[in-house]
This record gives sequence, C-alpha cells and structure tokens, in this order.
Amino acid sequence: MHPLPIARALALACIGFASAATQAAEVEVLHYWTSGGEAKSVAELKKIVAAKGVVWKDFAVAGGGGENAATALKARVISGNPPAAAQVKGPSIQEWGKEGVLANLDAVAAAEKWDALLPAAVAPIMKYKGSYVAAPVNVHRVNWLWVNPAVLKKAGATVPTNWDEFFAAADKIKAAGQIAIAHGGMPWQDATVFESVALGTGGAAFYRKALVELDQGTLTGPQMIKTFETLARIKTYIDRDAAGRDWNLATAMVINGRAGMQFMGDWAKGEFTAAGKKPGIDYLCLAVPGSEGAYTFNIDSMLMFKMKKPEDQQSQQVLASAIMSPDFQELFNLNKGSIPVRSGVNKTKFDSCAQKSMADLDASSKSGSLVPSLAHGMAVSSAAQGAMTDVIARFMNSNMSPKDAVTALAKAAKTR
Repeated sequence: MHPLPIARALALACIGFASAATQAAEVEVLHYWTSGGEAKSVAELKKIVAAKGVVWKDFAVAGGGGENAATALKARVISGNPPAAAQVKGPSIQEWGKEGVLANLDAVAAAEKWDALLPAAVAPIMKYKGSYVAAPVNVHRVNWLWVNPAVLKKAGATVPTNWDEFFAAADKIKAAGQIAIAHGGMPWQDATVFESVALGTGGAAFYRKALVELDQGTLTGPQMIKTFETLARIKTYIDRDAAGRDWNLATAMVINGRAGMQFMGDWAKGEFTAAGKKPGIDYLCLAVPGSEGAYTFNIDSMLMFKMKKPEDQQSQQVLASAIMSPDFQELFNLNKGSIPVRSGVNKTKFDSCAQKSMADLDASSKSGSLVPSLAHGMAVSSAAQGAMTDVIARFMNSNMSPKDAVTALAKAAKTR
C-alpha cells in the first residue's frame, strides 16, 4: 500500500474524517458475530463508523468458531476480491501475511499508541513482519472453572483452590448423586479442558514450551504425562451423555444445578447472565486449579486486506480506530462477556468476574504468564492445532494411556 493515502487517512481521522461522508466511503466486513450480544455489538460498531462517514457493508457468515467464515474468506481472496476487513485470529494472521495480501495499519497504530495500549504478548500477534495488520477487539480468558456453589454446599464440598480440593469436591458431588463436571464431548471442548489442565499442572513456562513452541522434549516429558494423568482422572466425573453436547448445554447443567463445575472460557458467563444469575452469589468464576497466576487468552481481531482505492484504505483506518476506541471496547465486551484488550477502558460497568479477568490479565502480562490458547487457534498453526486436538479427543474417548498420548501428541505437533 502506498504510504500517502494512509497518511492522508490518518490526517482525516484526526480532524473528524470530514471528507469521508462526501466520498460515501464504505468498508466491507466479513465476520461471524451473528448471535445474541455479538450481533448487538456489531450494530453499535456500524453506528460508530457511520458517524465518521463510512458505510458498513455487512458480510456475516454464521457458524460457531468461524470455519464457514474462513472458507468464504479464502474464496474471496483467491478470486482477487477480498473484503476490506475480516474476523481472523492467531497464527492465521501470519499465514495470510505470507500471502502478501494484507494492508498496513501502522499509521493509525502509531498515532493512537497501540504498542503502549496493548499487552506485550498481544501486540505481536496483530503484526506481520513488525507492522500492524489487524485490530484486536477483545480478550477471552479460557482457563476458567465455573462453579455452582449451591451444588457444592448440598454435597458438603468446599470451593476448590487446588487439584486435591478439586477432586475432593468432585467426589462429594458425585456421591450426592449429581454430575461433578459438566462437559460437551466435542474435540474443541476436550482441547479446552486439556490446555487448562496443562496450565494448572505445569505452569505458564511449561505451557509455552510445550503448546506454543512445540518442544518435542517437553511434549513427551514427565510433566505432560502428568497432564494426561490428571485429564484421565477428570474423565471419570463426566456423565455418559456428554458426547456431542453443545458447550452452552453443559453450562446450563451448572446453572440449573444438575452439575457442579465446568471448564470453559468466559463466553460461558453470557449463559449465566441470560439466566439472571449473579456472579459471586449464584455462580463462581475461578481460575482453573493451579493456574491462578496465569492466563490463557483467546482474542478476536479484524484483519485488514489490501485495497486499491484510497477511500477504501481510509475506511480501513476509520474501522481500526473505531475498534480500538475505549467506547467500543467497553460496549462490545459488556455484551460479549469478554474484556477490553486495550488499557484505559472504564471498568465500573463490568461485573466481578470481568474485573477479576482484567486484573489477572494485567498481572499475568507483567509476570510473563500470559499465554495463547491452543484450543482456540491462538498458539500454533491451524494444521498442528487440528492434529493435536484429534489426539486429545481420542484420549478423552478411549482407553489410551497417558504415555501413548504424549507420544501421539508430539507426533501431531510436527504437522505442517
């Protein structure tokens, strides 16, 4: 992209984007925010960019984790007609960067000081070869344990703070005739539990070495065997009907008291909120045992593609600026259950779980224990992630031994 249109766009941004309206600029956005609070948030983002003279052209593709959207994006880029922006995350940003099709957001990022606003572990993910190419929208914490305190109380169990207490609580819940752990037997949910157990049993340094750097020695070492041993024990508390269960139905089991606990990211909070439940009273949000000082993150972001017209390039700058604005970060994350990715956002409207997440994000960022989620496409290539998830799902649904599992996982990690 030629630097002159970017500079001109940034200048326009600073004076209120005065000429954008006269040019009837538009920005086409491919995304998969199609339900509930997500759709509400998108509507607000449309209003923000419209107020700056840019028309939002919606390209919404429904489908859970974005697989359908990814397919649609590939078709558009291959045909030489990419959207201006697309919802893409993690290593996929780097994969698109290698194709030479991404726009450059350095002008707006420098003007708004994104490097200072974003956690040190997050900013590089939004860059390709040192230049910003994507605008981050939010942060989801994955290593949460959701607990129904009424189920624990009825079973005579206490709130767990470590693995021994967790399994003691699970035993009491099971003895009381309830399901100890609500789970949906789908590969991505299996991987979500696995990565939280890996973090909780081995710590952030182990997690990073094994599940981000894919170090073969660490993947086959005693700590990974311990991770699978803990996972094998967790399996014994999951009910027989878990296969194929959607994550939100597992969350509903905790909400209605059929189950005591669930391993799941903070999107689960939206289910508690929709059911009228209050954090700290009707449900508890706890870091997975052993992971209190660490944080696995999943970040949604808008990736920008090269546009030929200066007015389209300008619209991308407007969109990126709007996404990173404190007002939008507050509004979007209040609706979605996640937290703002940038600093400087008012915290007063967020509930106690979100405020804990914000504090833990800040602390883990400073301590170096902020790590990307394997299960949610933030840690490794999509090929390696898929192969590793298959191994984890196989372990969860068979009598595979922990030793065989680590051998298979290490082999899967070599997938390119």
